[in-house]
Amino acid sequence: MKLVTQAELQPYEAKLIENRRHLHAHPELSFQEYETAKYIISEMEQLKHAEIIRPVGTSVLVKFVTGKPGPKIGLRADIDALAIEEERTELPFCSQNDGVMHACGHDIHTSMLLAACRYFDDHFDELTGEVWAIFQHAEELLPGGAQEMVKTGLFDELDFIYGQHIWSGMPVGIIDIKEGPASSNSDTYEIHIQGKGGHASQPDMAIDPIIIGSMIVQKLQTIVSRMVSPQEPAVISNTVFQAGRTEALNVIPDTCRLGGSVRSSSDEVREILKSNITKMAESTCSEYGATCTIDYMVGYGVTYNNPEKTAFMRQVAENIEGATIITEKCMLGGEDFSAFSKIVPSTFLFVGGGNEEMAFNYPHHHPKFGIDEDGMRLGLQLLVNAVVQYPHYFK
Repeated sequence: MKLVTQAELQPYEAKLIENRRHLHAHPELSFQEYETAKYIISEMEQLKHAEIIRPVGTSVLVKFVTGKPGPKIGLRADIDALAIEEERTELPFCSQNDGVMHACGHDIHTSMLLAACRYFDDHFDELTGEVWAIFQHAEELLPGGAQEMVKTGLFDELDFIYGQHIWSGMPVGIIDIKEGPASSNSDTYEIHIQGKGGHASQPDMAIDPIIIGSMIVQKLQTIVSRMVSPQEPAVISNTVFQAGRTEALNVIPDTCRLGGSVRSSSDEVREILKSNITKMAESTCSEYGATCTIDYMVGYGVTYNNPEKTAFMRQVAENIEGATIITEKCMLGGEDFSAFSKIVPSTFLFVGGGNEEMAFNYPHHHPKFGIDEDGMRLGLQLLVNAVVQYPHYFK
């Protein structure tokens, strides 16, 4: 396998960094990526062979249609940012939009795909089939932009979709390739407990929703520890517990609100968690004469790496000079690339972008999150070779 090398991609690096820094300085929230989409279109309109389509919402699809027999390959990058106030004020390209930040690396993803498109345009005569650059909106907010794009039916005809995520928790040069589940089911719940308020000195005259809520929180942890196999990844994290007021410390409140996040890596475990969260909340409230309403939101599904396509991407990665390949367990974060992986054989990799010496090792979604831009070189090389090598590998 003779790869397109980083030396051959060096001419695209200056523009790659320019795009990244512009996007980082001008982040936009999910479903609101209007200027981001305009910027992508303005960059792609400069290419000779790019066909620009607006599939849905603020997403952008850039096609390279060769007219020659060959595979139809999709490359996906997410384009949205998060509602976080950036604290990397030392960066000259720090966010200029108050309260909005590229704290998950989507500016990196978008810039790498823009650079890959420039390579495909310059080497258009060497391509076969079709290449689709999928600039997807709204990865960070349910129901997710990928689901909206999939519902158009446009992407059913693709032979392969490749996606990747820059990762601050791995040093530059590392590629994490998972077989099977790459990211988890990601669901949420809210439980509203209706008790009976009263004076703090007369708990016997009240139905205390705080006691009921605390019991529910404790019981939920037994679902994972006693109802799910220890071999199966599962997490229930109750992250919200709201009741009462500090101005009324002598009052037992009427209501209590719980909320949390639920993660799993199979449909079977997902159903176990969902059904038992509902059952335990309802039965505990019933025991004490309270009632509850439960809002359980089924979020992103598992991103599944197709074995055959992932073996191909593994071979690509193993032939990249200086890259180190690892295989971590399924990432228990949510990723709406899962919507694409349900309809088309797909692979989703994690590419190292961390650098402890530069303090680019804060976790994703942190206000000091940052990425070593050297990691973009490896990501660009993976994107380009996913397209260039595919027809040779799958003859």
